[in-house]
Amino acid sequence: MSTTHTHGTVRQSATRRNIARNGSARRGRDRKADVLRPAPGRDRFDPADAPSVAVVGGGIAGLAAATGLAERGARVTLYEREESLGGRLAGHRTLLADGSEATMSRGFHAFFRQYYNLRGLLRRTDPALDRLTPLPDYPLRHSGGATDSFARVPRTPPLSALGFVALSPTFGWRDLTAMDARAALPLLDVRVPEVYERFDGVGATDFLHRVRFPEAAHHLAFEVFSRSFFADPRELSAAELMLMFHIYFLGSAEGLLFDVPDEPFPQALWDPLGAYLRRLGADLRTGTPVDAVEPAGTGGAEVRSGTGTDRYDAVVLALDTAGLRRLVAASPGLGTGPWRDGIAALRTAPPFLVSRFWLDRPVRDDRPGFLGTSGYGGLDNISVLERYEGEAARWAGRNGGSVVELHAYAVAAGADPQTVQDDLLGQLRRVYPETREARVVDARHEWREDCPLFRVGTYGSRPTVRSPHPWLTLAGDGIRCDLPVALMERAATTGFLASNALLAGWGVRGQVLWTVPRAGRSRALRALNALAGHPASG
Repeated sequence: MSTTHTHGTVRQSATRRNIARNGSARRGRDRKADVLRPAPGRDRFDPADAPSVAVVGGGIAGLAAATGLAERGARVTLYEREESLGGRLAGHRTLLADGSEATMSRGFHAFFRQYYNLRGLLRRTDPALDRLTPLPDYPLRHSGGATDSFARVPRTPPLSALGFVALSPTFGWRDLTAMDARAALPLLDVRVPEVYERFDGVGATDFLHRVRFPEAAHHLAFEVFSRSFFADPRELSAAELMLMFHIYFLGSAEGLLFDVPDEPFPQALWDPLGAYLRRLGADLRTGTPVDAVEPAGTGGAEVRSGTGTDRYDAVVLALDTAGLRRLVAASPGLGTGPWRDGIAALRTAPPFLVSRFWLDRPVRDDRPGFLGTSGYGGLDNISVLERYEGEAARWAGRNGGSVVELHAYAVAAGADPQTVQDDLLGQLRRVYPETREARVVDARHEWREDCPLFRVGTYGSRPTVRSPHPWLTLAGDGIRCDLPVALMERAATTGFLASNALLAGWGVRGQVLWTVPRAGRSRALRALNALAGHPASG
């Protein structure tokens, strides 16, 4: 592999030097992490034989696919319907009532340290990940008064689980011994796709009841894992919940702490990556939605957009659920009947709200940058942006105030938007009483309904990276991926897998990928799970 590629020998050595120089374990890698090597082939295309590839969608998945292809010399055109890159992590400028400019986005996202492939993508323009800053804790507060913390919990399983039980005020040794050990054993040996074969037909809530997970600690499972999918846990597949436990807690030594960008998403992440792709020769067509993709008579495809119809040797569809359904429906020549039916059956998670308030006085100094909440009506978390984001910190410093962001996931259908927004503000004043006297200088509210819904029993019908056409691949966090990845990391991983699949067909070696271990970490616990009648997690 060329030394210009992220996982090449020279880059690996440089990364190790950066780790040593910065003394930062967050830039390390679990020694049991799995490596996925691409199909063998030449390093890159010759200019004379470089294929043309259209990447439809400029979010994480599309940017990963475009990067994987452009770095190997493919002629890439990226289409994005919005005016900026980033997809669901894009941002836009807004003018506040006090005359200052701010960047509004769809809210807080945690860049966990086991997001190896996403972080590898970001290293293209930030080799040491200096634009990410660590948050010291991931506190979870219940309205009953208990607060769980992960700051002092060991990172490596099984010490992580034992340490959490020892330190948690809501999940203690008595709760652990009261659980149904046999029913819970599959959590210790999660494997993909086997976990779906046994548990995709079970709801997340039903699974927790089955293992007798203590009611007082349900918020831990729902706030940390289930609601990360913006879904009601009664509708979420238990297999997805179990996968989350594995990725973030029981299967990875990276822990549950995370990093966040030190400036808004466009400035910290997507503008630099867009410039990088342009230097590689990619044509980035923002503000250009694609209307249809149809097979070309001589191979490849024709892509129809507002700028005309262009022919390409291959296409990557890296769209959100609604966008993928819409484009496939408008492209009758794509795929087979069952494939099209699977895409038509995809659904989005319930709507969610991100409310951001610019307050004329600060919250208390001891308030964390991020707080998960449970039992406070529809409020799921609170972020104090000036704790980690430069733009917010500069506004707070000039005005002596705070920039606070609130999330409400899985809002009930038919709920009145103004009522939900007012309730979130009221719950903020309940959780952080000092905000009751604060004047709201300005506010922005982002209502969205575009996250994939992983309903019970739908894993087998979801589309995969490969399609019925050898020239067409799919990517995104809603795409079926038989690897232990989720959320932003699933988007990045499927983006690289989509480019790798196309590159392999042309005899070019693709991107090396990493995941958390693809099986339970402990041989003894795996054996115990098998003896209990759950071989290979199923």
